[in-house]
Amino acid sequence: MSTPQLASLPALRPPTPLLEGARAPWTKAQWTLLLVLCTVLALDGLDVSMVGVALPSIGHELNLDTGALQWIVSGYVLGYGSLLLLGGRMADLLGRRRVFLIALSVFAVASLAGGLASDPTLLITTRFVKGLAAAFTAPTGFSIITTNFPEGPQRNRAISIYSTFGASGFSLGLVVGGLMTSLSWRWTFLVSVPFAVAAIIVGLRAIPRDRLDAADGGHDVWGGATLATGMLALVYTLVSAPGAGWGSARTIIGFVAAALVLAAFGVIETRAKHPLVRFSILRQGWVARANLSAVGLFGSYLSFQFIVTMYLQSVLGWSPLSMALALLPAGLIVMAASPFAEKLIERFSAPRLIVAGLVALSAGYILFLRIGTTPVYATDILPSMVLLGIGFALGFPATNVLATEGIGDAEQGLAAGLIQTSMQVGAALVLAVTTALVAGAHSSGSGAGAMLDSFRPGLVLSAVVAVAALLVVLVPQRRTRR
Repeated sequence: MSTPQLASLPALRPPTPLLEGARAPWTKAQWTLLLVLCTVLALDGLDVSMVGVALPSIGHELNLDTGALQWIVSGYVLGYGSLLLLGGRMADLLGRRRVFLIALSVFAVASLAGGLASDPTLLITTRFVKGLAAAFTAPTGFSIITTNFPEGPQRNRAISIYSTFGASGFSLGLVVGGLMTSLSWRWTFLVSVPFAVAAIIVGLRAIPRDRLDAADGGHDVWGGATLATGMLALVYTLVSAPGAGWGSARTIIGFVAAALVLAAFGVIETRAKHPLVRFSILRQGWVARANLSAVGLFGSYLSFQFIVTMYLQSVLGWSPLSMALALLPAGLIVMAASPFAEKLIERFSAPRLIVAGLVALSAGYILFLRIGTTPVYATDILPSMVLLGIGFALGFPATNVLATEGIGDAEQGLAAGLIQTSMQVGAALVLAVTTALVAGAHSSGSGAGAMLDSFRPGLVLSAVVAVAALLVVLVPQRRTRR
């Protein structure tokens, strides 16, 4: 079957920055644009954290075990992680406004379908579709910011506000998820619908149109096809490995197939006239190290939240709302500190903030390993929540800034897709290993102690991942100084 040639499509010229001066005041139109993008990012954060809170209730109503519940999280990660890199690049090539609004519409429809679903397979399918949609909105929204706000203090400020909304969505999602789950877990899916529709309506006017260049830029069709296929095979194999077995023929074949397809993608990109991904981008500045730190940052925390959610509700018997309030301090710290991220980056530098953030995360995970079946919140849980909040407040915005620093406007979508892919693929890998460890640690006992013992290897893994990320980030930094 032949592939149609898309070389005749016009290439996009980056829109003129909204802010010409480094300290120019923002207009109402600029604030409206940022508000739309921040709202969509907050919805993404809400969705992830609300579903995490609702997992025990979903499992109880639909009779799902831990392995099946993992797919409600992993289904989203599967769609998200598979197409993030492609989504960011397609926004560069086909138009950021168009891609963003279409993907957001799909996200709204999938949210509605998920809230009405009663079949587990259909529910997981809607999560996969939402992940696909978010794979386009996340990097596209980020690249809209980086192409409309000039690099430097103005862009740092915009990213700081953007990160605040993302952190706020994730943090408020814990409480909102607890409240919604108290009514019905279905509301954790439905609550996003009206906000997504409102963002679409406002976005039609607020998001500037991409101006087309008459030059013929060409499109790497085969590169896009192999990248999407290879990433889908890789992430699917990662999230299904705990159920199939890491040494099973199915898992091994999946990894081999993914490796072959991604190798083909690499060959195609080295020969394409207009490659989808320019691999040399990883050698620019802190791009590679920022992506590595993102793997440890997001991968360790998502798995930690998965374990702690099950621990507090299944082992300690806490209600969804009580559990959400217990985790809330971490989110509140991120919300409070994010507005000052720009000033912190300017004063201490983004690399130092990443290192400090990973140190705080590692300490938080290690402290939580002391947990027992009768914890005292103020001494056993709260210190870890405070450290995790500090870690994210320092590391998350700094990672995003360094991942796109020094990259031209024409490749901002690619850079944004890379950092988001690192987060999601890292999350998929660590969560898959965590689920396998939990399943392998199940003992014959059914009491709180036995359940906690089965969760503990997952907690250890989160700490190990964070420490490993810290070491990986530190070593190249020392070499650079030399």
